[in-house]
Amino acid sequence: MKLQQVTRLGLGFVFAAFFIWLTARQIDPTDFFRAFKGSRPERIGLAFITFVIGYGCRVTRWHIMLLSDNPQLRWTNCAGPLLASFAANNVLPFRAGDLLRAFAYNGRLGISAGTSLATLFVERLLDLLMVFLLFGCAIVAFGLDINRFAGIGAISLLIAAVVLLAVLLFPARFAPAVHFAAGFPARVFPTFGQKLRTEVDNGLLTLQELTRASIMGKLIFCSMGAWLAEGCMFWIAAESLPTIIAPEAGWLALPVGTLATLIPSAPGYAGTFDFFTMKAMVALGNTVPSSAAYALLVHLLVWLPPTIAGGIYVVLHPTKT
Repeated sequence: MKLQQVTRLGLGFVFAAFFIWLTARQIDPTDFFRAFKGSRPERIGLAFITFVIGYGCRVTRWHIMLLSDNPQLRWTNCAGPLLASFAANNVLPFRAGDLLRAFAYNGRLGISAGTSLATLFVERLLDLLMVFLLFGCAIVAFGLDINRFAGIGAISLLIAAVVLLAVLLFPARFAPAVHFAAGFPARVFPTFGQKLRTEVDNGLLTLQELTRASIMGKLIFCSMGAWLAEGCMFWIAAESLPTIIAPEAGWLALPVGTLATLIPSAPGYAGTFDFFTMKAMVALGNTVPSSAAYALLVHLLVWLPPTIAGGIYVVLHPTKT
């Protein structure tokens, strides 16, 4: 492991420990565990079901994107690798799951590495677009003071969403910059550089194919379905705890907690996700202990199912890559 990677990993654990400490110092253990008293298992089960629906939408989105390279690909072929990548991201550092999905399953799926990387890029932009839209809607719907969230207002989020949408709809405008960047490795490693250029060209072709209105409309629809289902999961999970007096705050906790995962942290986003999810719940009037209990519950719901399902797939379908 390189020094840079060790430093980055160490910094992630430092941030995780810091935010766990920030969370723990604000709550009394007795109040924290009392917040789970009287929890509603049926609500937790319903939250799990909505979460599964959200993942189904994510698999459908990826399946649609991969069909441009392999029209014979089935939905069921995509589910396992997608879950495996999420499981790896949940337990391994350096976004190892993204590397797994980009390179480990291409032969099994009958696609090129360029296509796989292009779909990852589109997926990230679509997810960020949905998070910005949800955050902006939450700020407007709850009438929040923008200063509570570092001056981030609905207008700023709307502008960011428009920029992301422009990148998704007009990728050809960014192709020269991508080709320029891909040319650097070729100067030092000609053979590798030629392979990289080939994959970059394949990726750009895939990206341009995906931005056709007929396909992008489906991708945006699937993305909306995935994030609305996950929002329902956050909301229903809040309703499962009787001490949560404002369960609608789950709709704010979703984008805030998701954006917090951009902060360096330990695998599984321990600490960062929990702290900012708790702060979002408190912002709408919930108590700190109940909000901390909710953050732990929803973190388990987000982390445990894909980690178990993806782990099982990896064990049953090992890859040599």
